[in-house]
Amino acid sequence: MKRIGIIGVGEIGRAMVTGLCDGDRTEVFLSPRGARTAAELAGRYETVQVCADNQEVVDRSELVIIAVRREDRHQALAGLRVAGDKVLVNVMAGVDNDELRRILATEAPLVRAIPLPAVRERRSVTVTWPSHPAVNSLFERLGGVLPVAHETAFNVFSALTGTLTTHYAYLATLTMWAAGHGIASDDADRYLRSLFQGVGRTLGDESRSLQQLAGDHETPKGNNERIRTTWFDPANSEALKNALDGLLADLT
Repeated sequence: MKRIGIIGVGEIGRAMVTGLCDGDRTEVFLSPRGARTAAELAGRYETVQVCADNQEVVDRSELVIIAVRREDRHQALAGLRVAGDKVLVNVMAGVDNDELRRILATEAPLVRAIPLPAVRERRSVTVTWPSHPAVNSLFERLGGVLPVAHETAFNVFSALTGTLTTHYAYLATLTMWAAGHGIASDDADRYLRSLFQGVGRTLGDESRSLQQLAGDHETPKGNNERIRTTWFDPANSEALKNALDGLLADLT
């Protein structure tokens, strides 16, 4: 599909426009929500246009991505008329397709998706449900697609995305610990970024499982093994699983 609309131009909307338009001729129609970001993207890409309202986005597009914040969904979507020949992609966390269909009163196909900011670089695998050829094709262009067979699986993947900022907070804690031992914060920050960027690159080696990667970075009774076994102990692991179980319960 060459005419794509986005309602809600926040961080994910910006990332998707960047991924779609860098090097391609995809026409993208943006809602006036997030006016500053929408105007910036329209100025950067000649195939991007800011519409007068959300109805115009729907009318001019073949596929429409609904990316408004969960708490804004009723205000942003109420009264929209969506013909059955459109394809709608729901990227609102915690809003299922049944609720979205009630809000829009449409028979158009609805697909849930979890695009991440790395779609801007076409490097993010996006989970979708249910599978739809047009939506699968869209996300293949943005780094890959992982259609799942049922909504329960989709919600598990949605819960996993909730761990992302915990990783950043973990690195920030390491920086603060180093600063507490006399290391300049900027130096600790620079070193940790370099250290974990290297870890990130090893994740591209899909011939090794995550457990194998961990083992390959350890020596018996070495520093890495010591921190893993003394800090990330069974109780710590169980606490993480319990937190994810609680999030999953809310998502379902």
